[in-house]
Amino acid sequence: MTRILQDASPIIIAHRGASGYRPEHTLAAYELAIALGADYIEPDLVSTKDGVLIARHENEISETTNVASHPEFAHRQTTKIIDGESKTGWFTEDFTLRELKTLRAKERIPQLRSQNTAYDGLLEIPTLQEIIDLVKAKSAKINRAIGIYPETKHPTYFKSIGLALEAPLLATLTANGYEGANAPVFIQSFEVSNLQDLSTKTDLPLVQLLNNSGKPYDFVVSGCDRTYTDLVTASGLEEIAKYAQAVGVHKNLLVPRDSNGKLRRRGAACRQTSPTSLVIDAHAAGLLVHVWTFRNEDCFLPLDFQGNPQGEYELFFRLGVDGVFSDYPDTAFAVTENLRFKLFSS
Repeated sequence: MTRILQDASPIIIAHRGASGYRPEHTLAAYELAIALGADYIEPDLVSTKDGVLIARHENEISETTNVASHPEFAHRQTTKIIDGESKTGWFTEDFTLRELKTLRAKERIPQLRSQNTAYDGLLEIPTLQEIIDLVKAKSAKINRAIGIYPETKHPTYFKSIGLALEAPLLATLTANGYEGANAPVFIQSFEVSNLQDLSTKTDLPLVQLLNNSGKPYDFVVSGCDRTYTDLVTASGLEEIAKYAQAVGVHKNLLVPRDSNGKLRRRGAACRQTSPTSLVIDAHAAGLLVHVWTFRNEDCFLPLDFQGNPQGEYELFFRLGVDGVFSDYPDTAFAVTENLRFKLFSS
């Protein structure tokens, strides 16, 4: 299946904001992403102790904030089991919003993005409402509708401690006028049961996230033996289509890599990559396909596209994907514009 923007440009989802240029999940990262051409910005949502939804990659925040340098919170360091893994640090659910607002964000991967450390200590942890306020203000200013693409992080865990994410998420979205299947919102989750429950309570588009290994954590808890591999089959995608409108998939599920980090080829002497049937199968089931995560750094790129992140985007766009999660939305935007130019000038 080959398509170059035949119907519409794939949407550009700013992965945690323009996280290649600013510390992730900050208003500065989201604002820059919009300026660089993103169609949607993606906040990962966790809860505070007092039930406020905030944007953090994880509920353990020592990697993304300066909490460890606050002596008044030293006694809150603890060890918890999150989705079956032992983690030691400081957790959002042990802090009120007022307390978290005294912290400042920092770059999560400074060894790769040292330029972003210039913003360490300057940026607050934003709430979902603050993110929505930013999106609405920017949309009005540039006369372009910017969407939001929130992820419910660790939903089974948060439900187990009495801080379920779904009700406050829907309440906030409704209060801000996000309703109906055409609203500029996608709600995503790596788990299944919370999306199935959400599908009975909202018409907003839902996205089943699919990893290239493991299984949804709610399957682990329930004893279900299915894995993500089972969910990406044609029949699995048909089941997903009963409650979701899109799948958000790991890149390797579309074009696998070999043990050396190169994209697999159709034959030893053939230069053509070997995509799976996932895009075809998902579209046949009526699902959109959004792919994650595109980054410019060579350590994240297949060997085939070292120094050429644009080539990787073009490969996936030609497969007919409907959207990409990107740390560098300007790169994604430039490639879509280039492909559109090629299409209409040919």
